[in-house]
Amino acid sequence: MASKVVLQLGFTTDQGKSVHFNIANPKQPVDSTAVATALSTIVAKNIFALPQGTIAKSTGAIQVSTDTTTIS
Repeated sequence: MASKVVLQLGFTTDQGKSVHFNIANPKQPVDSTAVATALSTIVAKNIFALPQGTIAKSTGAIQVSTDTTTIS
């Protein structure tokens, strides 16, 4: 069985669109303070040029874990 972990950072743009950035294999355990700081910094510095608009606010972060089992 193979396991995969992704940290998904969520944002809303000034055009009301949802945008997510996925970070594969984040360092465990995930530091919630560091994630909150990263979310705030991304919004404040406006470092991404997106077709969906300018990032206006963060909507949070989630850790997604998936397990894959080969059957045959």
